[in-house]
Amino acid sequence: MILDQPEQFEQRDPAGMLGEIDALPGQLQAAWELGQALDLTAGGGIQQVVIAGMGGSAIGADLLAAYAAPLARLPILIWRNYGLPGYVSDNTLVITSSHSGNTEETLSAFDRAIEAGAQVLAITTGGELARRAAAASVSLWRFEHSGQPRAAVGYSFGLLAAALHKLGYLTEIGDEIQQAVEAMRRQQSAIEAQVPVAGNLAKRIGGQFMDRWPMIVGAEFLAPVARRWRTQIAEVAKAVAQFEVLPEADHNMIAGVEYPPTLFGPTMVLFLMSSLLNPRNIKRIEATRSVMMLEGFNTDVLEAQGRSRLAHQWTSLHFGDYAAYYLAMAYGVDPTPVAAIEDLKLRLAQG
Repeated sequence: MILDQPEQFEQRDPAGMLGEIDALPGQLQAAWELGQALDLTAGGGIQQVVIAGMGGSAIGADLLAAYAAPLARLPILIWRNYGLPGYVSDNTLVITSSHSGNTEETLSAFDRAIEAGAQVLAITTGGELARRAAAASVSLWRFEHSGQPRAAVGYSFGLLAAALHKLGYLTEIGDEIQQAVEAMRRQQSAIEAQVPVAGNLAKRIGGQFMDRWPMIVGAEFLAPVARRWRTQIAEVAKAVAQFEVLPEADHNMIAGVEYPPTLFGPTMVLFLMSSLLNPRNIKRIEATRSVMMLEGFNTDVLEAQGRSRLAHQWTSLHFGDYAAYYLAMAYGVDPTPVAAIEDLKLRLAQG
């Protein structure tokens, strides 16, 4: 089986996506430390934060907003679109995040933020966003990463966390980031490529997804992790998947488990579990899994690792990155290129 022959991975992974996944704990730590060293100019009176980004540059914002929800003393909105909400003004901190600096939706949001007189922070490796931020004399945080945006999730989260920490909205997050990094590294020793399938749960789950429709279910701070699993399965393994969020899914999705029964067997429902979730959501995971099992769905549960909510969030995410990679290896596809996305960009550019 290919998953027990990691020496063959390089042939299917010439750009080294596995190395990016292996390096994620260190990247998260480096991003946090970089953010501590960067300057952030922001006036007083900030009443809300809007983080504008797309794809791999937005998932870090989702993760941060879900983690910060019970802690931050102001609302955080993730904006995946052109322009910005109408309420953006001088009391809004707009953070525009674009890995390349050339994402057209994010550039549109940046321009609107400047027009609205908002306080602005641009996070990017360079490109047009860096040029416009420099020209507008707003805060610009640049980082170095030459790979795919999805492989820079440590930066897209860590720099945002550092920014909100500097502004006094997430005062205790530094310790939790260190705990998350340590928990990721402990978990990594059991799921990295050299560990055989028999003792490697990430390889086994990746294998279970093969020729099936994966459905990832998460709640609270694990909801964006479920989304991350879906996007990694799509971009890394080039495979279809979906994600659902509890408790909302129990008010709609759970009704759609009667038809067509021929699709239930080929579906694999994975529930992301954490002992730190609201006890009612833990109960919902158990009950929802039971309902779906009785209807004929394949199901499984992944328990998060570590001692804090952030550790649980990031060990679950890192595990998913490995599982998506192993699914790509099982399908025999290169995990780095995203030809469909590049083709779509060309079509839009021609229009």
